[in-house]
Amino acid sequence: MSITVILVDDHPVVRTGLRALFERLDDVEVVAEAASGEEAITLSAHLHPDVVLCDLRLGPGIDGVATTAALRAQDPAPAVIILTTFDRDVEIIRAIEAGAAGYLLKDVSSGTIVAALQDAASGRMVLAPEMAQRVVEGMRRPSLRLTQREVDVLRLLGEGASNREIARTLFVSEATVKTHLVHLFSKLAVESRAKAVAVARETGLI
Repeated sequence: MSITVILVDDHPVVRTGLRALFERLDDVEVVAEAASGEEAITLSAHLHPDVVLCDLRLGPGIDGVATTAALRAQDPAPAVIILTTFDRDVEIIRAIEAGAAGYLLKDVSSGTIVAALQDAASGRMVLAPEMAQRVVEGMRRPSLRLTQREVDVLRLLGEGASNREIARTLFVSEATVKTHLVHLFSKLAVESRAKAVAVARETGLI
């Protein structure tokens, strides 16, 4: 029986390349392509793929981590593999915590991608040994384990947004934004917005 797959990437050329790779195989069937996380979630709910191969950065809209969390909440839930160019510990950890079965870089071999699909479809994790070690070490640093909403606030801080602008963008109250900032300052061990942004950039949080 073929492994059914949805490809999620905002670059058509990437999707085309992956589809061409899988079309040469007898045991993998690409059932759909999506250019955004929102589209992927809708397609998955209707098609129930075995695996979703998803980029981390998807342009406007939700990112690969939020997409992963939403996909894993479906019933039945597909396995999700992140395929990206971003090799930062915090992003790997966020993806795994959201429920991703694996995290691959786009420079891996085609054989590695195919093997990853097979492993994920069988319920196994897909992480290179050195990446697995980094995940373990990163999870031992609780100060850098932020919620998705805290990451959203940090990203807007980095863009110079005020509390009011952050609240409007995230559809929350200014009091909620202030609460997020208190938690962020504590987790990052900083005392100002500027320092929070600086630490976030240094550690790859934004």
